[in-house]
Amino acid sequence: MNLWIVGSIVTFAIYLLLTPIDTRAQPRAELPRIGVLELNSKESPTPALPAFQQGLRDLGYVDGKNVLLDYRYADGQADRLPGLAAELVRLKPDVLWLHANPAAHAAKQATKAIPIVVGVSDELVESGLVASLARPGGNLTGLELPPVASGRRLELLKNTLPTISRVAVLVDPAWPDHAQTRGKLERDAAALGVTLQFVEADSAAQFDPAFATIVGGKADALMFLQSALFAVNRWQLLALAIRHQLPTVSYALPFAEAGSLLAYGTDPRVMSNRSAVFVHKILQGTKPADLPIERATPQLIVNLKTAKQLGISVPPFILYRADKVIRRDLGK
Repeated sequence: MNLWIVGSIVTFAIYLLLTPIDTRAQPRAELPRIGVLELNSKESPTPALPAFQQGLRDLGYVDGKNVLLDYRYADGQADRLPGLAAELVRLKPDVLWLHANPAAHAAKQATKAIPIVVGVSDELVESGLVASLARPGGNLTGLELPPVASGRRLELLKNTLPTISRVAVLVDPAWPDHAQTRGKLERDAAALGVTLQFVEADSAAQFDPAFATIVGGKADALMFLQSALFAVNRWQLLALAIRHQLPTVSYALPFAEAGSLLAYGTDPRVMSNRSAVFVHKILQGTKPADLPIERATPQLIVNLKTAKQLGISVPPFILYRADKVIRRDLGK
């Protein structure tokens, strides 16, 4: 072998022996980060959150493996949302996920740059959160509830139970816009010949006193207005309603599964599960301004098991119009 080649090999070997080896692990490529803002607690989240988490899993995302999720929980206190949103923004996530307009407003105030996906919302254009459904503009996109007025639910209740004349309305005073909803509902009730009894409850501890007030007011039926508190505690609320022999109408389909006689609206779990696709597209590079808002389609669910418990005969034309009829106990 050529002496020059031999010398070069020896020199290189000596260099390798004398050069210190860096044994420190090389940094792993940074994972995409999702900030999650939840209205309720970690122990008792609203139905939207686990549905969104499942949507991510369906798309192959595993927390800590190929994505990082940072959570902030408001524990049912809407006034904490702005501060929690600001905390998430400081972590510089690639996208923020949340549900309901109070959280959406808090996130929009906290950032105009980080993409925001809202799993469940209503009147995004009217509330100034987006420019339009087709071209939302800005940094927010997601899914919106159909524009179903509470008066429509009251009408369905009256059509199902024509003899009712007094309906109690359970209201969460901490929920935004309930005063505006109340004014519209009173006008609709007057047209239907129904008197309304508004009863407030902003914690689970107030449910029993609220029902005592409702029963004392001799209400014929009960309506729930929108509230994260009510959604989380729907099984408890509907058990109380059935115990007091009160037929109910609700704004979201999971309430029917918990025992509401009627539910007219959408399933927030389906919407939130779908919103994971929006998050995926944004992580792939799509801008939120280029993702049109999707509006869910309202459905009517009738719970015949509850009707039997209450001794109610649901008119055939209501059953005919129903998108789903529950005939047995679905369990929690």
